[in-house]
Amino acid sequence: MANSGGGNKKREVAPGQAGQRRWFFRAAGAGAVVAAVWGVLLLWPAGPGAVPGVWAVGPRAETGAAAGPERMPAGRPNVVILYADDVGYGDLSCYGATKVKTPNLDGLAEQGLVFSDGHCAAATCTPSRYALLTGQYAWRRKGTGVLPGDASLIIEPGRVTLPAVMQKAGYRTACVGKWHLGLGAGGVDWNGEIKPGPLEVGFDHCFIIPATGDRVPCVYVEDHRVAGLDPNDPIKVSYDRAVGDEPTGRDHPELLKVKLSHGHDNTIVNGISRIGYMSGGKAARWVDEDMADVLTRQAVRFIEQNKDRPFFLYFATHDIHVPRVPQERFKGSSQCGVRGDAIVQMDWCMGEVLGTLDRLGLRENTLVIFSSDNGPVVNDGYADGAAESLNGHRPAGALRGGKYSVFEGGTRVPLIVRWPEHVRGGQSGALVSQVDFLASMAALAGVALPAEASPDGMDVLRALLGESKVGRESLVEQGWVLALRQGPWKMIEAGTGPRVMEDVNIKTGESRQAQLYNLADDLGETRNLAAERPGKVAELAGWLAQLRQAGRSQPGGALGP
Repeated sequence: MANSGGGNKKREVAPGQAGQRRWFFRAAGAGAVVAAVWGVLLLWPAGPGAVPGVWAVGPRAETGAAAGPERMPAGRPNVVILYADDVGYGDLSCYGATKVKTPNLDGLAEQGLVFSDGHCAAATCTPSRYALLTGQYAWRRKGTGVLPGDASLIIEPGRVTLPAVMQKAGYRTACVGKWHLGLGAGGVDWNGEIKPGPLEVGFDHCFIIPATGDRVPCVYVEDHRVAGLDPNDPIKVSYDRAVGDEPTGRDHPELLKVKLSHGHDNTIVNGISRIGYMSGGKAARWVDEDMADVLTRQAVRFIEQNKDRPFFLYFATHDIHVPRVPQERFKGSSQCGVRGDAIVQMDWCMGEVLGTLDRLGLRENTLVIFSSDNGPVVNDGYADGAAESLNGHRPAGALRGGKYSVFEGGTRVPLIVRWPEHVRGGQSGALVSQVDFLASMAALAGVALPAEASPDGMDVLRALLGESKVGRESLVEQGWVLALRQGPWKMIEAGTGPRVMEDVNIKTGESRQAQLYNLADDLGETRNLAAERPGKVAELAGWLAQLRQAGRSQPGGALGP
């Protein structure tokens, strides 16, 4: 039996017909639900790979063009995704933290639905963000690992993406904050027009950090250009060799206000040494202490400018990624050191966005989703005292592992959903993943996807709204190796990498033999049952092999026992 996208119903599908028939079911089923609520189903235009009779299913909009705001069905919500960085399962007070308080997210949780089994798609940032925006597991494509700051765009323009779906439905779309999915098509000229980028994959506007706070270039990019760049001070960037005469952390540690522990010893910007080399662009360089304020102002401005039309905002904070340099007013605000203070700052950012929705009267008509791109890490390259200051705080809660790890702590992260009068509040144990956001938001917006879209993401909208306690039946988790979740069972494939990443003190989950855990009885993954249940290991390993070979796993979980 397989789990369909639209209504979490189950039905048999004949072999060889799974892909087409499941897409038809999702288009018809999800479309019918949306039509009943919104009275319209927008259609994606036919294109290469589109399946006739599948993409053009359901009630038609007035035209094949994207619906403008004047035709937007009454009641369709704005959508805001609040996406934190490196926030673990135990990092919020609404998830059990006691040494740090997150009142704004606690309020969101009280008003919405809190998931205990919500996942990012991978245990590191780039692949998680790729999966969220494309509906495809990043491990299926080469070049989707953690990117350098001068990498080319890894989402091909023209592909069906989450923001493109929202554009199709008539939403104004924006990306604010951390991007880390590459820019340009090779050899970016940071002094000219920077494209392709977010605007070529579905966003109408962007104000972004190109990669991460610890990687050059340390500038913001607004739409297609570096914000505030002085043309007389051109930027040069290299990840191979030093450029210009800027001091480095390796050669001048005495200049550092945040000491390094490993790596991060290249060009010094704002008293912090980074990964990679840059010169020039001094007027455009960010000040780390002000980053949260700058990005939050941009997010708030976008909401204010689009308050009278449907909008989709993807707000991806830098916090709590390294370097952790919170604004002065947040220093000492937690009981667990600078990392905790960065969590408080992140919560403030979320509160400013949520407060803006309230101030503008948009709370009732806005679907808000909060989550994180991967699990937690404490020492990630800078000697900022985070590990020594934990004071009993457990960033991953009861979970094993963290960022980089295939254990649950790597991908099981906070997930909170609020839409007043529509989301049934409380707690949910449904298994859902960020890779499902594209298909789920398409169902919400009334956009029927072409058959090639969202190859691994399914429509779990009913689970996200609290209308169903059932989400996915299975999920692939990505660390250094892959793991397959199926019901309470989790199988981690054999690997050849280290068991522990010594620099960050995180257990990777790797072993020379496959591992098997029953998460219903052993959430902390402490009892490997592989020797006792070899049949279950073989079953799940075979299923994972099928998923790899098939090139897609959705819709509806077409493969599996």
